[in-house]
Order: sequence, then C-alpha cells, then structure tokens
Amino acid sequence: MANNGSMGLGIVAGFILMAVIGWIPIIGALIAGVVAGAIARGVGRGLMAGFISGIIGIIILAGLFVLTGGAVGGVAGAVAGGIVGTGLAGFLALIGIGGIILISVGGLIGGALRR
Repeated sequence: MANNGSMGLGIVAGFILMAVIGWIPIIGALIAGVVAGAIARGVGRGLMAGFISGIIGIIILAGLFVLTGGAVGGVAGAVAGGIVGTGLAGFLALIGIGGIILISVGGLIGGALRR
C-alpha cells in the first residue's frame, strides 16, 4: 500500500466491517470507521471513507428490504408488498443515520491516528 493510503480500499474495508460487526451497538460502527480511516490515512480522507461506506451500506440494505417487500407482494399482493418493502426501507434509513454518523466519526479518528 502506498504511503498516502487508499481511500477506495478504506471504503471497501469499512463497508465489509460494517456488514460483519455493524450490528454491535455503537462499538461496531466505530471500529469499522476507525479501520476505514486508518486505511485511507488522513483526517479528511478517513472521514470521507467512513461516510461513503456507511451510505453504500444503507443503500444496499434498503434495496434488499424493497426486494423483500416485492417477494412478500408476490405472495400477498403487489400493493401490500410495496407498502411493506417501502416501509421497511424507510425505517432502515432512519435507523441508519446514526450508523452513518458513528462510522464517519470512527473514520475521522482512524485517519487522525494514521496521518
């Protein structure tokens, strides 16, 4: 790895760690952010790596919830499935804002540690 770090690798590492340990309240997102920031190196780069990996994670999970709602719609009817999927995706987005903030703060810390 170059001395400047890799923001792309930091984003990927942050996303993977968020998917693996993000379920642990507060600590999981912070650890994922610290690792993403440490790989990206630098305060600004770490903050952006954490923020972007959090956004990507929420978008993918929201999409999965909409698809799950579509599967429910196949069984219970299209309107019911659309309502369930959209409601779950909106609920996830509201909860995910806290995770995005935590992973961003972790990225800031990790980037500051590996400046």
